[in-house]
Amino acid sequence: MPAALPTQIAEEYGRDPLVTAILDSMDIFLEIVTNPDGFVYTHSNNRLWRKTRSVRAGSRCVGVDPNRNWAVGFGGAGSSDDPCSDTYHGPFPHSEREVKAIVDFIRAHGNVKAVVSIHSYSQMLLFPYGYTEVPSPDHQEMYELAKKAVSDLAAVYGTEYTFGSISTTIYMAGGTTIDWAYSNGVKYSFSLELRDTGRFAFLLPSEQILPTATETWPALLDIMVHVLEHPY
Repeated sequence: MPAALPTQIAEEYGRDPLVTAILDSMDIFLEIVTNPDGFVYTHSNNRLWRKTRSVRAGSRCVGVDPNRNWAVGFGGAGSSDDPCSDTYHGPFPHSEREVKAIVDFIRAHGNVKAVVSIHSYSQMLLFPYGYTEVPSPDHQEMYELAKKAVSDLAAVYGTEYTFGSISTTIYMAGGTTIDWAYSNGVKYSFSLELRDTGRFAFLLPSEQILPTATETWPALLDIMVHVLEHPY
């Protein structure tokens, strides 16, 4: 089975009935790199750079954590008001052009049914909320879907994922992508934290990249099929 998601989707259309049904009914938008300036910086200066590369007047520190810059829960637990912190939330919600571009796209589209934000590491499938421990109105449905997705993921190579809301599974985090998406009408909002659980952390060996992609496909397919069958 091809490991890369775009290839998987393209090659399975017309052959796999589930993929065919999904693409006949829905569009899939892939944003491969959501922080391009930060990504370039990881190759030129700091391999583990996390933030954007925006400059703030009067500050010697650069960048904002783009996964703390969203309007829902902005400035809450798990984010920092220190511009030098890796979890600096920024001066105001959606201050980062990278974040605002996604916000504008989702709002302009008007009919986005699911958002899956893919990160590393920890081997987790997370859903709202991150800024509060209060369960979301759709908590049970999201829980059952996540449970099936991580089970099907594990069936490929035995990789075990934990799952649940951000705040109760990993830590409190205000201003996250999926909290904003969920609170703005995108019911099926998930975050995947890929391999591993800490041995290699953010520096996953290259030989694990394709297996990681391969095992992630069934989980993504579960989410897409559920959206297709429950469009709300």
